[in-house]
Amino acid sequence: MSSSRPASAAFLRALRRTTTSTAPLAVRHASRAAAAAAAAAATPLLRPAAAAAACHSTFSSVSPDEVEHFNALAAEWWDPHGSSRLLHLMNPLRHTFIRDCLASQPDAPSTPARFLDVGCGGGIFAESAARLPDTTAVTAIDPTPGVLAIAKGHARRDPALRGKLEYRAATIETLPVPAAAADRYDVVSVFEVVEHVSSPAEFLARCAPFVRPGGWLVGSTIARTWMSWLTTNLIAEDLLGIVPKGTHDWRKYIDADELRAMFAGAGWETPRVVGVVYMPGLGWREVRGSEKVGNYFFGVRRARNDVD
Repeated sequence: MSSSRPASAAFLRALRRTTTSTAPLAVRHASRAAAAAAAAAATPLLRPAAAAAACHSTFSSVSPDEVEHFNALAAEWWDPHGSSRLLHLMNPLRHTFIRDCLASQPDAPSTPARFLDVGCGGGIFAESAARLPDTTAVTAIDPTPGVLAIAKGHARRDPALRGKLEYRAATIETLPVPAAAADRYDVVSVFEVVEHVSSPAEFLARCAPFVRPGGWLVGSTIARTWMSWLTTNLIAEDLLGIVPKGTHDWRKYIDADELRAMFAGAGWETPRVVGVVYMPGLGWREVRGSEKVGNYFFGVRRARNDVD
């Protein structure tokens, strides 16, 4: 995808500084996965006001098993050659995607000022967002204590992040929603999160009230296909071991059409979806149409007139 607005030299310089120096189970679980997919596709996102009110319920999108899994990987988070290597390599493309989303709207700022990073992990994206020249504040939340401790410790190494980057031990359900629309966020990010929560539609609904009118909810996830099982489960986890075993559950992947349905008629504009592919030796690249078979980015803008 090409941007209609060229990035400034300052933005590109800041972005460069952010980079770090057999059949699937689906055969046995096809009916269960299909039922889950149908339910997700049939459940549009709550409108932001309704989602904010629902935050007083006892629902939690967090899976204890997922927290335990990522807690065990905490020490490796900032090793660019370790288990998080693919996330480090993907990070520059995340920023490119956000810039392209913003450039698609003539009334949008060239760069966002306020970020909320949900499921921030060790802070790979949160730190890089805080280093962008026009960023005023990044709030990053995660429920995994070991990973969050790593994120905070790494951020303390850079004095320039003080006052711009705040980590909180929280989930989207426990984080207070800002009362005024002006205090909400230009970008709410959920990178590599949706496929790890217990109820994607409800989780995304809980994120909605944090996005200011005209702001963006952006993220990434994986389509539920034979190809994605082959690449993420069999090759990446079982054969090559470049991703820790147990990181991905193929049954929790979400097809792009299912994701689009979650945003239908709920105060959002049409989602932007872009497939991304990891190419050995080249890194991650946008590949048109690949969202139908594997990893993809998505971005959806909250309607400017959608004020709760």
